[in-house]
Amino acid sequence: MGKRIGMEVAIAVAEAVGLCDIDMAAVYPITPQSHIAEHLSDLVANGEIDAEFVTVESEHSAMSAVIGASGAGARSFTATSSQGLMLMHELLPIASAMRLPICMAIANRAVSGPLNILNDHTDIMPQRDSGWISLFVENGQEAIDLSIQAFKIAEHKDVMLPVCVNIDGFQLTHMVEPFEMPSKEEVEKFLPPFVPHATLHPAKPVTMGAFAMSDYFTEIMKAKNEALKSSKKVILEVWDEWARLFGRAYKPVETYQAEDADVLMLTMGSMGETAQMAIDQLRAKGIKAGLVKLRLWRPFPLAEIKAVLKNVKKLIVTDRAISFGGPGGPVFSEIKSAMYAEARRPLIYNYIYGLGGRDVAVGEFVGMFDKVLADTKNEAADTYEFWGVRE
Repeated sequence: MGKRIGMEVAIAVAEAVGLCDIDMAAVYPITPQSHIAEHLSDLVANGEIDAEFVTVESEHSAMSAVIGASGAGARSFTATSSQGLMLMHELLPIASAMRLPICMAIANRAVSGPLNILNDHTDIMPQRDSGWISLFVENGQEAIDLSIQAFKIAEHKDVMLPVCVNIDGFQLTHMVEPFEMPSKEEVEKFLPPFVPHATLHPAKPVTMGAFAMSDYFTEIMKAKNEALKSSKKVILEVWDEWARLFGRAYKPVETYQAEDADVLMLTMGSMGETAQMAIDQLRAKGIKAGLVKLRLWRPFPLAEIKAVLKNVKKLIVTDRAISFGGPGGPVFSEIKSAMYAEARRPLIYNYIYGLGGRDVAVGEFVGMFDKVLADTKNEAADTYEFWGVRE
């Protein structure tokens, strides 16, 4: 196993990417992602990795650069956050439509306005339908592991799609945590050299991202959707291999104390570890509470969600984003839709919390459970609430 060390998570992500023999990176700095860009550029400048670090003038240009490089057969990486991701938005569906295996770290941060540099998930949620595989991490070890796994998933011949790894800004990126960093030899054993399916080269002209009218567009969109859904099989295979090599297992939906739970809470990202402490407190009081952690956002793990929720009575879905004018948070809407046709489905409650980096302590998670358990008439089921709003 790799050496156990302590390091800031953003720096560790850059180190992990450096172990993957990337050919190029184009990253425009934006808080709280900047430390990934800065450290990766240092690794290139110091000759520690043999790659090109392309200096660009914006995040739009960064995504344009990695699309061009990936199209030419280069193992390509970028990273961004918040408004930077929004600026990339125009190009994200192009990367997936061209089946380019680009990997991107997202240091999740609130989207303006008002201006806020702290963490929530309002940057990634508008990108939900861009055709990217989307993964969420809970801590620094997972950020390292999934950053490496992303390349193997993206580049698999049956996938060839871009992958983004969501890492909560500041709450993870700027924390110093202990973890095992895989060695270069271990990563080389796990991640084979990139063999592109097709490349742009003057000596052998090919068409990529061609013009398509209505007589072909629907079929192309269906093919893209099928590719994204089918990628789940490869994701599971990659996670199984990682578990065999490194002893750390990953699943699309992970649970804690969920087997006999009467009420479950669903989280995504770093808040899961805090919620886990709340579960321990509730269990100590004799309350059968449990936790569900959604790691795979796209492709959506429908079968796993249904299996985990089939017997629970009440479910609390937490969101760190709001779908303005909609029926609740985006994760709530997805879960509710997934369970709609089930003969046995839980009563679902939605709390929107932690927006703009607001702290949510263990006691507040306990409070969410208490409030749901107190709703004996189920009057608040299938509704949402902004948690902790000041009067």
